[in-house]
Amino acid sequence: MNINWYPGHMKKTRNSIKKNLSLVDLVYEVIDARIPYSSQNPDINTIIGNKPRLIILNKSDLADKKANLLWEEYFKSKGIKAVSVDSLNKKGIDNIVKLSYKLTEDKRIALKKKGIKNKPIRVMILGIPNVGKSTLINSLSNRKGAKVGNKPGVTKANQWIKIKGGLELLDTPGILWPRFEDKHVGLNLAFTGAIKDELLDTITLSMELIERLNEISNSYIENRYNIITKDKTPYDIMMEIGKKRGCIIKGGKIDFEKVSHIIIDEFREGFIGRITLELPKNLR
Repeated sequence: MNINWYPGHMKKTRNSIKKNLSLVDLVYEVIDARIPYSSQNPDINTIIGNKPRLIILNKSDLADKKANLLWEEYFKSKGIKAVSVDSLNKKGIDNIVKLSYKLTEDKRIALKKKGIKNKPIRVMILGIPNVGKSTLINSLSNRKGAKVGNKPGVTKANQWIKIKGGLELLDTPGILWPRFEDKHVGLNLAFTGAIKDELLDTITLSMELIERLNEISNSYIENRYNIITKDKTPYDIMMEIGKKRGCIIKGGKIDFEKVSHIIIDEFREGFIGRITLELPKNLR
């Protein structure tokens, strides 16, 4: 499975971010709560530098509750504030505003001493494709101001958007690192949809996903599809799911392409369960 993907606009985005950092007081780094490590750009610390940052664990409703808390504590131990958010249902949005004021308090006090009052806090939002940046912007602004889509790379151009609490947000397209040197990270991005599905062998991907889910707990696949997974390969499991869901083609054969889409889509939509694919203790 080839998971190397580097759109030409990503390099341009990096340069744009460095240029726009001087315009903002705070950075929102949006990551996927199901894969907090894998959905972070490895160059983010270098690019941001000492600029105040708030990590937003988005799609937290799809991730394990206990795991969300573990990741918040992990980032806290690194000196970075983090908050779990379900931007689709607007949960955790008020916490973002509160923390934004807390993280920029020193600058606001300094401006007040200079006689500058009521200057809006300006924020830059960063994140790899498909971590929910546009949905988060819409929730913060209470309007459908940013184009939203399930495919990575929907948000294209910079724009200032007024959001809750009198803040102003500079939306910037997400960054995806030039290559995936770690297969584990690449698969996590593929499982959650950060890589365009057209570039992937979905049957192989679904087998990898089944294997990963069973490593965490057999109960996820077993409960969702009412099957027994013990001593069965991912291929065997797909066969059973295909029979259960009526994915049969000419000659009575299983339509593995259809089965693979069922498994991947149901994982991404949370139907298989609230699942976090990596924990702080697993970091290498």
